[in-house]
Amino acid sequence: MPVCSVGFFGLAALGRAPKPQSGSRKRSTVYSGPGMPNSTDTRFTSMIAEAIRRALEEDVGAGDVTTLCTIPDEARSSGRFLAKESGVIAGLEVAREVYARLDPRLELEVLFPDGSVLEAGTVFARVHGPCQALLTGERTALNFLQRMSGIATQTRRFVQAVAHTKARILDTRKTAPGLRALDKWAVRIGGGVNHRFGLWDEVLIKDNHVAAVGSIREAVRRVREGDLQQRPVVVEVRTLEELRETIELGVSRVLLDNMTLEQLRQAVAITAGRVPLEASGNVTLDNVAQVAETGVDFISAGVLTHSVKALDISLDLETIVDSR
Repeated sequence: MPVCSVGFFGLAALGRAPKPQSGSRKRSTVYSGPGMPNSTDTRFTSMIAEAIRRALEEDVGAGDVTTLCTIPDEARSSGRFLAKESGVIAGLEVAREVYARLDPRLELEVLFPDGSVLEAGTVFARVHGPCQALLTGERTALNFLQRMSGIATQTRRFVQAVAHTKARILDTRKTAPGLRALDKWAVRIGGGVNHRFGLWDEVLIKDNHVAAVGSIREAVRRVREGDLQQRPVVVEVRTLEELRETIELGVSRVLLDNMTLEQLRQAVAITAGRVPLEASGNVTLDNVAQVAETGVDFISAGVLTHSVKALDISLDLETIVDSR
């Protein structure tokens, strides 16, 4: 009979699973895969590792009492990940790490890698190993897979909608708190481009900055006096008059905030290629093609990440071997 007590899967045990058997996969320390941004950036990879740690901590808690009571320690099993609707798969490397943290003897067999476009009913991965760890990690692995795949799927729809133009789709900082690294990774898997990661890697002068200092010109001057020479400088403008002022300042890009289609077309004509233009504000899948056809270079859309619909994915056990 299984021992029904808090043991290996408790909080204190997270991160110190049994040593892998000879020939088994070691725990991942470097994340890789299609669309992975800044894979050598320790800040980025540490954010992913911390997101996984927190997710397991909040779900496993003091232990998976149901699994510990019902599944023998020795039981082994296999399960299949099934896409129940069509979409772009994303998050397999994260799911792999979830299972590696619980028990490195678990092996994830990837049949279709991240970025694959799947039809409903496709089995895209299998997991094999100790049944207790497989069941304990099920929800955490699925949560990451479903959210990231939903973002990648939505992003691909936007990218396809503007494929006949030069416009590229950007994400925003409107991400789930604590999950930005994963959300932005999913955008890249779906074919989008990452905007600034946070407040530290790009200067973006917005309306409230301008209101605080008095003018766009003054805000740009103050930025240039700072030690920020290696960072791009982007300025948000709301009118064509502000655009005319800004394009003379030598900035990296101009963000056109909530402009009409006609204003966007005029902005493209006024700029005449002197500075890249980004359209932003109330961009949806229904209107993104029209926005792109105005001639802008980039389109940023918060909807890619702030209200994503998770892709319907399930994990179903295929075999259970009780080795008692």
